[in-house]
Amino acid sequence: MWKYREQLSYYDRLRRSLYEILRDTLERRLMKISLVDSYYQYEKNGVSYSFLERSELKPKSKKMEKESELFNTFIVIFCEGSISPELKNYIRFFPENKVIKKNIEYLANFSLYKRFNQNMKYFEKPAFFDFLESLLNIDYALLIQQDPTLKKKNRYALTHFHVKIDWPIADAAEDLAKYLKYIQNNLYEHGDKEARILQNKLFEYYGCHHSVGGRRTAGLIAAQLLRKMNFISTVFVSSSESRSMMKYSERGVSKFFLTQFDEDRINLFAEKGKISPERIKEFYLYPTKDSFIGVSEAIYRYTSHGKPPESGKLRRVKPAYNWLRLSAEYLHPHYNRLDIDPIPVI
Repeated sequence: MWKYREQLSYYDRLRRSLYEILRDTLERRLMKISLVDSYYQYEKNGVSYSFLERSELKPKSKKMEKESELFNTFIVIFCEGSISPELKNYIRFFPENKVIKKNIEYLANFSLYKRFNQNMKYFEKPAFFDFLESLLNIDYALLIQQDPTLKKKNRYALTHFHVKIDWPIADAAEDLAKYLKYIQNNLYEHGDKEARILQNKLFEYYGCHHSVGGRRTAGLIAAQLLRKMNFISTVFVSSSESRSMMKYSERGVSKFFLTQFDEDRINLFAEKGKISPERIKEFYLYPTKDSFIGVSEAIYRYTSHGKPPESGKLRRVKPAYNWLRLSAEYLHPHYNRLDIDPIPVI
């Protein structure tokens, strides 16, 4: 398990600080690509966009939309350290999917191939995000991690693309259930029925219904697997069927989604938030043909049933009790407005 900041050496604290700054930058860009850019693609093609209903913010919401090529979907894994080779059986990154010119030349419609150079894959380089975006539509996941070739310097790089997540759901559920003290030895020690409940609860723990599609399943499985590492990690999952971007990190679970605003809603929001309608439009909303859209974030927290018991003793799972609850909601400013705070949704 990863360590808290106060448990780290001075140099590891510096690495943690760098990682968190870079993660914030990555999050802003991925929010735009997943949600804002997707919406404008729907609008450009004359296709109606389905905004989330309030009921869909519930962790176990079952509602799903049909997959659409207009929505930008992806999985991006960002690790504070370098993933151990021991996990290659489950997070499959090998020489053949390493980010080098010889590998990416086989990708169809990769516009940056002729201009590709090794520096583009490093986080601190100006071309990094354009390079990242050009690879997002490749199936499976992208892996960003600490450059394993450097021993005395913290540098992050997009090291692998087309990364498959191949860890059985039952194994992930068993790992989580042991951590939460619902089982001691194996998933089926209390019978098949409880094993199925614990597998369903795995999905709830990561803010999903157990019937969700493959991309969201792969993302939450990756998040659970990376808990085995001694550093923090973040998994971003953009899903067409949920019209949202999930974030799994050491802070827990967040869901980013689009909210539609007309003039009446803007005025109501301005009144409750004690901020002018003009400021909301300028700093927080994006114009559309007949209204405005904004990026909202729902933040979730674990209940006592989704945390290890303070006693440390084994307990039996109670299906009716939720493991996750909605804790807060914020409206984010434009992705390039670095001086503006998010607004709590009242």
